[in-house]
Amino acid sequence: MPPAPGSCVLPTTLRAVTISRTRTGARASADGIRFAFGTLTVLPVRVTRWDREAARAGMLWAPLAGLVVGLAAAAAGGLFWFLGAGPLLAAVASASVPAVLTRGLHLDGLADTADGLGSGKPAEDALRIMKQSDIGPFGVVTLLFALLAQVAALHELYAAEGWAYGMAGAAVTGTVARLALTLASRASVPAARPEGLGAVVAGTVPVRWALAVTVLVLVAAAGAGAALGGPYGALRHALAAGVALAAAQWLLGRCVRRFGGVTGDVFGAVEETAATAALVVLTFG
Repeated sequence: MPPAPGSCVLPTTLRAVTISRTRTGARASADGIRFAFGTLTVLPVRVTRWDREAARAGMLWAPLAGLVVGLAAAAAGGLFWFLGAGPLLAAVASASVPAVLTRGLHLDGLADTADGLGSGKPAEDALRIMKQSDIGPFGVVTLLFALLAQVAALHELYAAEGWAYGMAGAAVTGTVARLALTLASRASVPAARPEGLGAVVAGTVPVRWALAVTVLVLVAAAGAGAALGGPYGALRHALAAGVALAAAQWLLGRCVRRFGGVTGDVFGAVEETAATAALVVLTFG
């Protein structure tokens, strides 16, 4: 029997297309989550697809992976705090967890990028330096000061404002730092090499989608701040996230101009830069 006039019943073919698209979207999201956790953490997640479509979804889900890393860092710091270890060891614990959950790959990327930028050599030679397994003086100094800044900032949050602010800082920072990777994967950002992680993810994320995820994360960061310190806390956390993203974008732009695009090392450097900047800004006030 045909549907009555004005009925909202979809034709069979249209229903089939809708269901197919829903299932396709769900599979893409699942592939993206696996890609995000499989490439950005050491958690036991099997990456089932390694193509640009999965990379696009994965970079959109990168802040979720960052939230999990940030919550783990917050839990470690909070545990040390409640066991009476003091704010310094709580800060060290919170700073150590992201390194452990990424096998130090982002820190290694920061060091390699610093060596490449500091070498003063043409792009091809700088990229070759970044691929070497050793770390040069620029990388050592950059790595040292970045870790010192992160631990010092976390210590200030735990010591001056209490465990809740220290744990919130770790969680928000982990999320915002991976959001910087989403923005670094947006369209128009080229890859510096034809191979590697940078080539897979570079330019995959449409700008409007990257902006939508950014707004969502900024609202969540402001909400976390509001739960701790009301309107001022919301402004403080949103400002920290905004400054972190600006610092990451500045570094990204410099690397694109210097190397001709992004690499996996550049992504690591962008993430660590955002994390450090966010923590430092959170200590103000």
